[in-house]
Amino acid sequence: MRVLRWLPGRLLSALVVLVGASILIFVAIRSLPGDFSQIVLGPLSSDAAKEQLRQTLGLGKSLPEQYALWLGNAMHGDFGLSLASQRPVLDEILARLPVTAMLAAIAMIVTVLVGVPLGIFAGTHASTGRRSVVTRIVSTIGISLPEFVVGSIVVFLFSRFDLGLSVGGFVSPAQEFWAGTVSLLLPALVLSVFCVAATARTTRDSVMGVLVEPHIAAAVARGESPWFIVRHHVLRNALIPVLTLTATITAYLLGGTVIVEQVFNVSGLGSYLVLALSRRDYTVIQACVLLATAVFVVASLLVDVLTGVIDPRVSVAKKGRRA
Repeated sequence: MRVLRWLPGRLLSALVVLVGASILIFVAIRSLPGDFSQIVLGPLSSDAAKEQLRQTLGLGKSLPEQYALWLGNAMHGDFGLSLASQRPVLDEILARLPVTAMLAAIAMIVTVLVGVPLGIFAGTHASTGRRSVVTRIVSTIGISLPEFVVGSIVVFLFSRFDLGLSVGGFVSPAQEFWAGTVSLLLPALVLSVFCVAATARTTRDSVMGVLVEPHIAAAVARGESPWFIVRHHVLRNALIPVLTLTATITAYLLGGTVIVEQVFNVSGLGSYLVLALSRRDYTVIQACVLLATAVFVVASLLVDVLTGVIDPRVSVAKKGRRA
């Protein structure tokens, strides 16, 4: 397969991105005003007490030493202990990761099941005029609205009126799968608003671009039905930009869960990260952000592979750029 020819280089670049991201994460966190000792001991504590706490937690070493130690341990799956709880960071993350993963998965499923068909419909009916305008307006509103605005509106409506789903009754899916899934529906729907709008808009534009290609005109001249043309000639070419958008949506979902979990009081990885930021819990912040970066890099890599499989011309182009 042509994909396997450029895949090693892509894996190497992904590794470089992860190492570079780890450096930026480490430096950015250490640049935040205040540190853990000030948060724990308070502003009135003595400098000697703060220094003693920093030495106890290993924060008294130089930054290069701290980074080398953290990166070396992280490569072996050891992200250290939480400065606040003194529990292994990996255990803390694994306890909350299923909630955030399910929240993002539900939002992604809604995005695919709603955004792609909506974009195909809008692209194939763009000549109707009024429907095209309505689709553009709805997608623009969906893209423009921030999560906390949509979430606040949803919380008010479902708290004020009996609309079938409750707000604030979060149940962990690990305890009760069905009840936990239902409790995540509203946060997932709020999280998917932007994703559905962006996917529908991208799919619409891509479908419209493929419909004007010469091979589509040839298919129409052969008397093929519109649905056959869309299914066999349009979708395969139109979905390439949508797949590329998927990597961006993955990053958006990871960032959006932070806000949505706060609004809906969901005990996931996003709310845990916010708590760690308020505490200046360096080890937790580093691990969470590095995990999010790794997920985005892996998603981008998978999208590249799928794109090369669907359209071999992409693999040829990547090979040519590498040469």
